[in-house]
Amino acid sequence: MRRTRDDWTEMALRALAEGGLPAVAIEPLAARAGATKGSVYHHFPNREALLKATVERWEREHTEKVIELVEDEKSPRDKLRTLFETVLDRTRKGSVEMALQAGAGNEVIGPVLQRVTERRLGYLTELFEQLGFDAEHARKRALIAFSLYLGQVQMFATLPGLVEPMVDEAVQVLTQAAIAHNA
Repeated sequence: MRRTRDDWTEMALRALAEGGLPAVAIEPLAARAGATKGSVYHHFPNREALLKATVERWEREHTEKVIELVEDEKSPRDKLRTLFETVLDRTRKGSVEMALQAGAGNEVIGPVLQRVTERRLGYLTELFEQLGFDAEHARKRALIAFSLYLGQVQMFATLPGLVEPMVDEAVQVLTQAAIAHNA
């Protein structure tokens, strides 16, 4: 069976979720897929190239595509709710986010993680501004929302079954001042 570039980045994402950064290695990935190392090297000249393609795929699928999905909602509050619902549901399927956070010092992962974090915070800030918060408070709410997300991801990874997503509660708390202000 011939594997595509997408097949290899999908397998690398799974390996990243299961074993962290060290698990994204060409020989173990090839062995796991029942393929030769040459099959991987056909698409990627080295591990760094595979890792780069993998984290860029994660960026597209877990940031840009999520934002596109959320933008279908009408109100900023509905967008926040859908955003929380979507990302918290995805975190239950693996811990790629935590593996990437742990690998933030890596020269391939670091810049992508920085870019993704800035994009996510920027988008959240826009939503809070649309809810009526001034720029400073919108940014603070964005940081709180992102911190809540990372905390939930960590708890799902380390304490599975102990926590459930608090989507409605999170949206209510984060938008409360805007609701009172706009009422």
